[in-house]
Amino acid sequence: MSAEVQNTALSLYEQLPVLQIMIPFLAGPLIVLFGSRALAWPMAFAASIAALVIAVLLLLQVIDGGFISYHLGGWAPPIGIEYRIDAANALVLVLIALIAVVVLPFAKVSVAAEIPRRHHALFYAMFMLCFTGLMGVVITGDAFNVFVFLEISSLSTYVLVAKGASKDKRALSAAYDYLIMGTIGATFFVIGLGFLYMATGTLNMADLADRIALLGPNRTVQAGFAFIVIGMALKAAMFPLHHWLPNAYNYAPSAVTVFLAATATKAAVYVILRFMFSVFQPEFVADSGIATYIIGPLAVLAMFVASFIAVFQNNFKRMLAYSSIAQIGYMLLGISFFNHNGLTATMVHLFNHGITKAALFMAVGALVLRTGTTFYDRIAGMGRVMPFTGAAVVVAGLSLIGVPGTAGFISKWVLVQAAFDNGLWWMALAIMASSLLAVIYVWRVVEALYLQAPNPDAVHKEAPLMMIVPIWIMAGATVWFGFDTSLTLGAAETAATALLNGSSGMAEIATSALH
Repeated sequence: MSAEVQNTALSLYEQLPVLQIMIPFLAGPLIVLFGSRALAWPMAFAASIAALVIAVLLLLQVIDGGFISYHLGGWAPPIGIEYRIDAANALVLVLIALIAVVVLPFAKVSVAAEIPRRHHALFYAMFMLCFTGLMGVVITGDAFNVFVFLEISSLSTYVLVAKGASKDKRALSAAYDYLIMGTIGATFFVIGLGFLYMATGTLNMADLADRIALLGPNRTVQAGFAFIVIGMALKAAMFPLHHWLPNAYNYAPSAVTVFLAATATKAAVYVILRFMFSVFQPEFVADSGIATYIIGPLAVLAMFVASFIAVFQNNFKRMLAYSSIAQIGYMLLGISFFNHNGLTATMVHLFNHGITKAALFMAVGALVLRTGTTFYDRIAGMGRVMPFTGAAVVVAGLSLIGVPGTAGFISKWVLVQAAFDNGLWWMALAIMASSLLAVIYVWRVVEALYLQAPNPDAVHKEAPLMMIVPIWIMAGATVWFGFDTSLTLGAAETAATALLNGSSGMAEIATSALH
């Protein structure tokens, strides 16, 4: 290889952080520009594959510690905008890109069945913008950039949810509710940023951390912290700020529900982690008492209340929506423990729950294709006539419960360890008790799929291969990551160490700066 080719390859390698965002960001407008239904899906899929490859390469660089700092336009922070990648956000980037790559083949069938053909190109353009926004929220090291990308993802998400109106007009009201609550959350977040800028004069996260530490006790900073946490709690569907989520998941097109359930709330939880531990620092959060007295109790309520509601649902899709609220409770509970195992559990459950819910919601989409609905009485017996779909529901359902040998077990096992680390044996029992509620609502689905007579009005035929393959990639992943935890648990442990060290720990283990 010539020196010129080597230099070009090196230059491209150094640009990976910005290419992670620019490739899908440009794909969206290009899809609209060409306006071709035939080209829309291939362009979206190619952009997603490129993003996944880049995300994996970035994760491999930081999985053992350290971070990558990329300065946009060569302008160094805090004046310029910085993209900063460490183990915490690299793992989330891989999750978001992986879900996009797997969902798009599934979407090729489900979108054709659920959305009018004339809207397909715009659908994939919106999908790319949503994808870009979520990755931008995660990768940026600039606090205001988080808000900008948050709005990109949110505005496109509202449109994607509303696309479900072609089958059910209630999707419009669900999108409107989501818009109102999402706007309130974003407004709280940007008000919080305003308070921080007033107090520090900067918006770069690393610079913010240093200046906040120098200020000492400060009411403006404390107010900013409160606004930011509440705003992102709305985005993360933290109990009791979750009321937008069940309808949004229930009435959105199947492919949209899969993508949002597996990524959107996870990105919001990541932002909460990033601001609490990297910007405001662990000492500040500990002194505020928010983790112990607010996040912890609300997380436990979510685990039980949302699970109880899920038990009594008669709609598979809606049941999974309430289950998601309960699972977000587990992630927030890990934060409330404020120890290494707790943050590790939060990070690994963020990933494991993402792949589990992707498998389950894709299986729901396959059932919708054959039955037209997700009510238990209408999907009755479909596990026998759709054996691959039914089996995937069982496998992913076991992960949702936390059965040994699945990804869900790893998450809950580390969370139980975190409870014991703090001497909270009763909390460990509560985690196991809430998992028993998951047994009940998962069993109700299995009972409907296998132990009831098949619905005579349904199409008694397995889902197309284009759906089955993505479903089983995710269902298989829940088993794979239940045994091989080197990537997920390893990255989560590295992320937890860095987060607990705050910005000072990050500075000590810096590995590279890309310009």
